[in-house]
Amino acid sequence: MRRSPAALALGLLRLCLAQANFAPHFFDNGLGSTNGNMALFSLPEDTPVGSHVYTLNGTDPEGDPVSYHISFDPSTRSVFSIDPKFGHITLVEELDREREDEIEAVISISDGLNLVAEKVVILVTDANDEAPKFIQEPYIVQVPEDTPAGSSVFKVLAVDKDTGSGGSVTYFLQNSQFSVDRHSGVLRIRAGTTLDYEKARAHFVTVVAKDGGGRLRGADVVLSATTTVTVNVGDVQDTAPVFVGTPFHGYVYEDTAPGSEVLTVVAMDGDKGKPNRLLYSLVNGSDGAFEINATSGAIVVTQSPAQLLREAYELRVQVTEVSPAGTPGAQATVPVTIRIVDLNNHPPTFYGERGPQNRFELSMHEHPPQGEVLRGLKITVNDSDQGANAKFNLQLVGLGGVFRVVPQTVLNEAQVTIVVENSAAIDFEKFKVLTFKLLAVEVNTPEKFSSTADVVIQLLDTNDNVPKFTSHFYMARIPENAPGGSSVVAVTAVDPDTGPWGEVKYSIYGSGADLFLIHASSGVIYTQPWASLDAEAKARHHFYVKAEDAEGRSSLAEVFITLLDVNDHYPQFAQSVQERTMVLGTPVKIEATDADAEEPNNRVDYSITRSEPANVFDIDAHTGEIRLRSSIRSLDALRSITRSRDCTWSLEVQATDRGSPSFSTTALLQIDVTDPETLSRSPMDAFLMQTRDNPTQAVGVLAGVMAGAVAVTVLVSTATFWRNKSNKVLPVRRVLRRRPKFNGTRAAAKFALREDAPHENGSTSLGSPPPPRTPVPPPPPRTAPSTGAAPWTVPTVSGTLTSPNPQRSPKPRALGSPIQSALVSELRQKFEKKSVGDQAYL
Repeated sequence: MRRSPAALALGLLRLCLAQANFAPHFFDNGLGSTNGNMALFSLPEDTPVGSHVYTLNGTDPEGDPVSYHISFDPSTRSVFSIDPKFGHITLVEELDREREDEIEAVISISDGLNLVAEKVVILVTDANDEAPKFIQEPYIVQVPEDTPAGSSVFKVLAVDKDTGSGGSVTYFLQNSQFSVDRHSGVLRIRAGTTLDYEKARAHFVTVVAKDGGGRLRGADVVLSATTTVTVNVGDVQDTAPVFVGTPFHGYVYEDTAPGSEVLTVVAMDGDKGKPNRLLYSLVNGSDGAFEINATSGAIVVTQSPAQLLREAYELRVQVTEVSPAGTPGAQATVPVTIRIVDLNNHPPTFYGERGPQNRFELSMHEHPPQGEVLRGLKITVNDSDQGANAKFNLQLVGLGGVFRVVPQTVLNEAQVTIVVENSAAIDFEKFKVLTFKLLAVEVNTPEKFSSTADVVIQLLDTNDNVPKFTSHFYMARIPENAPGGSSVVAVTAVDPDTGPWGEVKYSIYGSGADLFLIHASSGVIYTQPWASLDAEAKARHHFYVKAEDAEGRSSLAEVFITLLDVNDHYPQFAQSVQERTMVLGTPVKIEATDADAEEPNNRVDYSITRSEPANVFDIDAHTGEIRLRSSIRSLDALRSITRSRDCTWSLEVQATDRGSPSFSTTALLQIDVTDPETLSRSPMDAFLMQTRDNPTQAVGVLAGVMAGAVAVTVLVSTATFWRNKSNKVLPVRRVLRRRPKFNGTRAAAKFALREDAPHENGSTSLGSPPPPRTPVPPPPPRTAPSTGAAPWTVPTVSGTLTSPNPQRSPKPRALGSPIQSALVSELRQKFEKKSVGDQAYL
């Protein structure tokens, strides 16, 4: 089948279009954008290296993936790196606008077949990273000293490569007698000041240049630079000549030849900047024996030393300024001493008040002030030679650093002065005598002649030490029964001083010192003769002891005295005769206290010394708890033991302390034994048993119940009164109608106290203290009539609780049982003891 040419051309066109691939291109996002083709992109020069600064962004018409590239001219730095896949451009080199204010780069985008490249220019913007810099340094200027104040002397210039405010420069001076124009940098002499060459030949002026400030790495900074302007002051002729090296001394030796130079005098023009020529001359005193060189100032001897008639010549030398024009100017004179000396044949020699001396003695007090002169020493040192032969050094040998000698260099002769250098080392307690040597040694002679003298200083003591205790604190222990005047402890303080200053007196003070006294000289602490020590009242005493010398210099130490407890107290029971009610299976407790302060004296052990019948009770030796023996488990077992077959037992309990020797006390204890079943049948018994060890609680409960009953009665009566008044009903009828509903009075009636009928020996009342006679024991239980009286018993007090209206109870209650009687009696006795302030039974 043949196709037409048009169909062939259309197919060919479709094939070409299918094979065509259009090139990718960048997006142009415009000024300020951080992604696109980097058109008009700028970057601050303080951008940190490693920062992501731009993202190349483009697309391919066919939607193929593209890659990005950036390149630089080989002659320039590669300041950026790029992620080919994502186009992220990162700064890898530091930027410096002052060195390179724009960066040329070639960016490209490729889809794998086509590559499109564009040349871009990145502008580097300024940051305030350049400090001002002074140019044409160093700055040195010469200014005459007579320049008027306010005159301009110099101009400094500093430039800042930054732009804007960061490139502007202002000038400042640090403290100076000059001033500077802030903008021009012109340096002037400050108003009111002058330059003086003789006082200061140069001035060093520190100039600070600061820029106007700008942003750098996100902060506002101001950069500065400093420079120094050296202002040399020019001298002006306004000062007379001055001799240098005065006083002048010269020496003529016995072997000096005529024409030899003796010494040279030196003078300088006071105007040292531009000095005039100086001429020297001898005014008088030479007697023709000496001449002076008019230009150099050298003095020469014109005669043989043997012809010189005097030992010393006093010459007067004059110096005259001569101007460049030859005109004489200012003058000055100076004396010159010339001595006639022989050869070096004499060593240095020490002299005292009586002539040559090689031993000097002195007495002085210890610790003289530093810098004090030892005025008691009259020492002179002399070398009879002349000139350099008579020059020697002085030094101290021994006791380094304690004294120093003045002068240290001597010419011919000097008065020797010894000065205190280290006052602390001059200590009488360390050295009674200080000995050292004075050594004189010639300096510039080959013979090095020398001599020595011994200096012996006898030190005198002063009161420079404080009495010091051998310990900061002293501890002692003494029995509390120690008699008055007993020795407790000896304290010791030492004062190294001698005489009265070294004698120590002791005294004590403090709140704990009342019972003690101290021997003023020996330091032995005693108890007061009248003192009675009691470890139970105060076991530890603390006070201070003072050691004082004759002038009141003192120190302190602490004394701690502990009283050792002595077993001087008997154990004490709360009462010598006590009663307890014991429920089968529950112990009762008896307790004694010992007033001694420490163990083992205050530890108490308990024992049963007598019981009838015996072998019924056991007692815990440490706690005082009394229990029935394990073999007795019922009241029937108890009744089978005693002939009287009752449940009342009398014990003699002994409390013994553990001291040495030990003390003991006994108490009589009567125990009424009952069983829990009997208690459970009577709520009153249960209540009394629960409160038998706390009578205050029992009375408090009774009082609370009675108060509650009274309060309810008052409230009900008041309400009834007002109700009857409003309803016109008689109050008596209303009260009688509502009274059976009130149960408070019945509850209170259950705890009303009723005395038993008088026994043979009398009776007691709960509201009054028991009579002094012994109360009769309670009657035995009705279930077990007594068969006989026990041979040895402790009588008890019996009482009962009964209702005031027995006719309302259909059945007689067991309120008058022996158990209740014993409980009431025990509560009453305990409450009476508590009311008079005795120690409560625990």
